[in-house]
Amino acid sequence: MTAVSDRLITGAPGETVHRDAVDGFGAVTVRVLDPEGDLATIHRWVTAPRARFWGLEALTADELRDLYAYVDGLATHHAFLVCRDEVPFALLQTYVPEHDPVGECYHPAPGDVGLHFFLGEQVGTREQQWAVLVRTIVAFVLGPPSAQRIVVEPDVGNARALAILDMLGFALGPEIVLPDKTARLAFLGRERADLLLARATGELGGAPVRQEGLTGDPHG
Repeated sequence: MTAVSDRLITGAPGETVHRDAVDGFGAVTVRVLDPEGDLATIHRWVTAPRARFWGLEALTADELRDLYAYVDGLATHHAFLVCRDEVPFALLQTYVPEHDPVGECYHPAPGDVGLHFFLGEQVGTREQQWAVLVRTIVAFVLGPPSAQRIVVEPDVGNARALAILDMLGFALGPEIVLPDKTARLAFLGRERADLLLARATGELGGAPVRQEGLTGDPHG
């Protein structure tokens, strides 16, 4: 496992780069997306009607494979699958905002890490599933010490995603115009992320912490 640009964790296609044993849920892992081996799974996910905000619904399987093969060759953008007991249930992408169109729409801080994630499968109870995702995303994305803030930019029309981000404690920022959408920036700094991680860990441990209303897919 290596850190690229001091902020992004990556590895070889198919390599597991994060592990977490969650009582009552199973082994949660993050592994680098394999554009060929994982193609059937991700093509099914991104072409489903509910994935319209992900923006890849029109791609053929070959086009999707080529797209993620290109991403795999970049040092500034990476894609991963989050798995429960080796079965994928979410797609996660990280990037350096300075090397992305997003970085032209605001002033990136040195520790910013861009994030997209999409819930591909329903696993466990809703509360348990979201607690696992929060715990995994915060621990993984902000794992490198130089990663200080998560940046997301969901489509302004994705009200469900914006509501979830607001509920989780992301600070909602301005609207921005990207080549493929009008988006709303949102930020989660390390201090707030640590509180969110503690909350998710407490819920998984049986503490009465609820994440009511988390019913959608906060993909951006």
